[in-house]
Amino acid sequence: MKHAFETILIEFMPPHILLVTLYRPKVSNALNTKMAHELIILFEEFSLNLDCVRAIVLTGSGTRAFCAGGELTERQDMSDTYWILQHLVYERMVRAMLACPIPTISAINGAAYGGGCELVSAFDFCFATETAKFAQPEVKIGIIPGAGGTQTLARAIGERRAKELILTGKPFTAVQALKWVLLNDIFPADELLSAVVGVAKQITPNTPIASRQAKQAIHKVLQMSLADGLAFEIEAYNRTIPTGDRREGVTAFNQKRTPKFEGR
Repeated sequence: MKHAFETILIEFMPPHILLVTLYRPKVSNALNTKMAHELIILFEEFSLNLDCVRAIVLTGSGTRAFCAGGELTERQDMSDTYWILQHLVYERMVRAMLACPIPTISAINGAAYGGGCELVSAFDFCFATETAKFAQPEVKIGIIPGAGGTQTLARAIGERRAKELILTGKPFTAVQALKWVLLNDIFPADELLSAVVGVAKQITPNTPIASRQAKQAIHKVLQMSLADGLAFEIEAYNRTIPTGDRREGVTAFNQKRTPKFEGR
């Protein structure tokens, strides 16, 4: 990763973990065009370069907010045409995240409103502090969730609950998000990041080829019939067979030792 970012911080953590921090603390880590462009660069690069990272953790700077959503001051007096063009950047950002073959985990350290909540539902696993709050309040300002929220939130928590939250725009708590399975678990604020990194460390020792194929199979088959999904699973499974990691995994198991996976 050779890029110098302005709105996000990146840190490589052993073994094979990339920690990404949304870094606009003065505006509660709100999304703007610059941040969206930088997240596109980050996630699209890792869709092509898979050698060094096996799990991505996303969090926000500070303790007050994970991401307050899109920065509306940037959109004040914006023309309709430019609004649509700018929003294409947000759409591409979410598509890059959803298409990323590497397992993605979010550590929600505070409020996740609007686009921030959409980032939550776009990730593979989501964990939060006990005091985190969430909302999709777009209807209150005359728009709808447009960074995937009408799709990813409904897939995460179900159609009825998603309609309730999107059509009312009302906030909800971390406890409710856990109950509705938007979150995998909640932690005290001072334990959140270490707990999430601990989850990532359970993924990184595994063969990255199998992790990527399993993630893709789960994601894709939920959009297919059962028969098509089973066929896709077989295709994904077969991609793991001619790999060195598959041979290493079986050999290590039979030799009763820890495998050393190289992603090949």
